[in-house]
Amino acid sequence: MPSPRHDGARGPRAVSRRRLLVALAGAAALTAVAPGTARALAAPAPPGPAAPARPSARVRELLAELTLDEKTALLHGAADPASLGQAGHVPGVPRLGIPPLRLADGPAGVRVARPATALPAPVMLAASFDPGLARAYGRVIGHEGRALGQDVLLSPMVNLIRTPYAGRNFETFAEDPLLCADLVAEEIRGIQDEGLIATVKHFALNNQERDRETVDVRAGEQALHETELRGFEAAVAAGAGAVMAAYNKVDGVHATENRALLTDVLRTRWGFTGWVVSDWEAVHSTAALTAGCDMEMPGGTHYGAALRRAVDDGRVERSVVDGAVARILSVRERFGLLDEGSVRPERDAAAGARLALRVATAGATLLRNEAGALPLTGAAARSLAVIGPTAAVPFVSGGGSAHVVPDTAAAPLDALRDRAGPGATVTYALGEDPYGRPLPATAPARNLDAVAVAAGETWHYEGTLTTTAADRDWSFFVHHGGERPRVTLDGTELFPAGTGVAEYFTGGFVSRAADGLSLRRADRRLAPGPHRLTVTARGGADGQLFRLRAAHDTSRAADLAEAVAAARAAHAVVLFAYEDATEGRDRATLALPGRQDALIAAVTAANPRTTVVLNTSSAVTMPWLADTAAVLQMYYPGQEGAAATAAVLFGDTDPGGRLTQTFPAAEDRHPTAGDPARYPGKDGTETYAEGVHVGHRWYDAHDVTPLFPFGHGLSYTRFDYTGLRVTPTGEARDALDVSFTVTNTGARAGTEVAQVYAGPSPDLAALGVDQPRRLLAGYRRLVLAPGESRRVTLRIAARTLSSWDPARHGWVLGTGRRTLWAGASSRDLRLRTEAPVGTP
Repeated sequence: MPSPRHDGARGPRAVSRRRLLVALAGAAALTAVAPGTARALAAPAPPGPAAPARPSARVRELLAELTLDEKTALLHGAADPASLGQAGHVPGVPRLGIPPLRLADGPAGVRVARPATALPAPVMLAASFDPGLARAYGRVIGHEGRALGQDVLLSPMVNLIRTPYAGRNFETFAEDPLLCADLVAEEIRGIQDEGLIATVKHFALNNQERDRETVDVRAGEQALHETELRGFEAAVAAGAGAVMAAYNKVDGVHATENRALLTDVLRTRWGFTGWVVSDWEAVHSTAALTAGCDMEMPGGTHYGAALRRAVDDGRVERSVVDGAVARILSVRERFGLLDEGSVRPERDAAAGARLALRVATAGATLLRNEAGALPLTGAAARSLAVIGPTAAVPFVSGGGSAHVVPDTAAAPLDALRDRAGPGATVTYALGEDPYGRPLPATAPARNLDAVAVAAGETWHYEGTLTTTAADRDWSFFVHHGGERPRVTLDGTELFPAGTGVAEYFTGGFVSRAADGLSLRRADRRLAPGPHRLTVTARGGADGQLFRLRAAHDTSRAADLAEAVAAARAAHAVVLFAYEDATEGRDRATLALPGRQDALIAAVTAANPRTTVVLNTSSAVTMPWLADTAAVLQMYYPGQEGAAATAAVLFGDTDPGGRLTQTFPAAEDRHPTAGDPARYPGKDGTETYAEGVHVGHRWYDAHDVTPLFPFGHGLSYTRFDYTGLRVTPTGEARDALDVSFTVTNTGARAGTEVAQVYAGPSPDLAALGVDQPRRLLAGYRRLVLAPGESRRVTLRIAARTLSSWDPARHGWVLGTGRRTLWAGASSRDLRLRTEAPVGTP
């Protein structure tokens, strides 16, 4: 159905069917070029090439010389005899001089055995609204990937943020298709500028971790093209060398076997000439190769011997194998990866650190700032209580394939003390314990807090833990430096092995103790009385140190009392709160984990001059918001997060970030709330019933007030918007130039992200084409000196002003008189006007 009419907008005009068809015929097909530009064609464009352009002479020669065994070996992963700790490896063909290929994870830095620059999470990069910064981000990863022995980066991720529960929201960019498209294109250009092949992922509709390997996603043709696919199309236009096919099904077919996606859309419509690689263990049969998935990872279950048999039996044509090999070799040739001994650069750790700091400050998003609580000055800067575990131990990156171990990462507490200086008093309280304390006495008595198990030895303990009525809620923690000890309580194992990736991906913060030992946690409610406890630990080949700890009602009350006392004794408080997301697991709630909400409530009651710093992957609910002085969203800020946080809190830099996802006011006030068919799926099927109304568009369509809207973020200064003018441009008047002036009216320099939104086309509305009430049409990041004014002109491209028509299976320009707004967020729209689109 058509989108709801927006407040103050003109209703659909009476338009003749003939007039509409004439307009549509002139703008139905649009060719995708660089982000932010497009051109209308006089007639629908022919589809792109169904197959890559003719391979080079070198590739043709190799195809002629390769045996079937060698060809199939190039189509799947295998163990690396000289592994560098990367995710994947494809052996070379030594007799023909083809070197091996190494593939590394890397959404926020190169994930290998050696340390690498841990950049802020991509969602924090996106908060900068700065495609140029995305290119620099990509160049750092590209340079380091090559320096660390890698050839292919399994990144960037461009799946939309569709539900706030999704476990990998920190790994991607935004809920908005335009912003995602702009950023992914520039990051890919940056990665590949340095000679590393970029792999855009996960194609397509992999917008959650729950049931990701089995869920069947149904989005509808219009929603698919206008929302999820826009970023992938931009990645292809930017020259991405590879695309990763997702785990999930799309319209009943696994993404790796989905010819409609991998061939009809990706290659035929978009003209993609690179190769498609599967997500790990996502191939289910040799049919994936025929559908368009060229490479199976990480092994050759289906593309090894099984594929050779299928070729010999005639079930798979040799030409299909040759086509896949040709695509892979052609991309490798393009990047100089068909010859042994390619020159690799030296790693530049200092340059990586500088960029990490730049991104972390640019993406720091100030959500609330009452009565100028920030920046910290005067008494607030001289008497400060710092509270929370992520103040003392830096939260660098999220869990899973995005987790990067840096050379070094300072703690925010140390950075705040350094910035406050020797004349200031900066105290610290833990507040919320993520590691546990030594167990209360057990019988027989045994110190379980530091047990060293020698190599080859097995250590065992059996005893009794006696609890009281005062301590019913327990959290148990095992810290271990080798094989995880087996711990049972009343005959039940506390830390059983997880299923699939859940065994390996447990989080970016709570998966390690402060000293680096691996960490697991188990929560139990215990009745008062004795409980049988057993511990069995093996030393393995190298021996190990382990400890068993716990937190309980009494210890938590002591931690809370210490935090409240510290807050009362200080003039101001900076409280760090966290949520630890990871690949392989969605969040169960939007609340902060543990008892952090209660901690914040108690601390703000003791001292209303409290700033909450959030190290979270995505939106969280904030029942304590009205009692805080300020809230600073820092996501997972990378190795330079401490310096960036201190710089923003003390006003050394303006908070430069804006929200790329809407923060809902409550668990039941967001696009996927209350409908299992929308999320996480019902009977194995998930329906994107919101259609084109993703993210902030849904809040507008349903008149739902969010906690914080898309595009929101405060500065330490103020900005005025004036002089909105819109000029149609292009031969067919299919684009708009939107101009306005932004003035810094405050007393200090500051950063603003000016945003332009477009209303629906009355002509398309008359045809029943669904449209958002408002969509992001353009934006510009500005840094202005006090009193400075700048005239901004944004080109609104024809693609942005178009909708996908399922009846025509193509783009249709949204002609007619359309409303344009300019402002500071999707809900802070300062200026409004109207302008015609399309030839009269």
